[in-house]
Amino acid sequence: MSKPARKVVFIDRDGVINVDLWKYVEKWREFKFEKSAFEALKKLTDKGFDIFIISNQAGVGDGVFTEAVMWEIHEKMVAALAKRGIVIRGARFCTHAKKARCDCRKPKTQLLEKAVAGINFDKNRTFFVGDKLSDLAAGKNFGVKTVLVRTGYGKESEKKLTRALRPDHIVDDLNAAVPFILSA
Repeated sequence: MSKPARKVVFIDRDGVINVDLWKYVEKWREFKFEKSAFEALKKLTDKGFDIFIISNQAGVGDGVFTEAVMWEIHEKMVAALAKRGIVIRGARFCTHAKKARCDCRKPKTQLLEKAVAGINFDKNRTFFVGDKLSDLAAGKNFGVKTVLVRTGYGKESEKKLTRALRPDHIVDDLNAAVPFILSA
């Protein structure tokens, strides 16, 4: 007897969960949540979604900050979310430099594959929410639905959409993506 399929949503961090500074978030004090993040993530948690953060963090590979600092920021973010009843199931980061030819940097799918390894889930009811074309491409390459938010780089990304790279839905922010995710 197989386990029931989990409800999964992949979410990019910078520009979706937190305000994108248009530079690397190098310290916790620079980290500011997007206005809609708490409400959106709480709704997804309450509806039983496994939330996975999928993020390119090239600042590590580019030598701007250490991997330990990246994880410190992540842990503080997860703790702040947990205080509001929000559960982050996991996170996967590409820490390679922007010009590295790794297998994990979005739009490649290794981060997504590793996040859900061993989990029974339905790709047709799974989503990737992001603000960059690389987020959309990673979701499409992995075979899940994609949502572009207009926060972070989203407005700029929307101008660059092509016929081949169109999200399943475009919304103003993470909270506006929730009804679309819940309707699947």
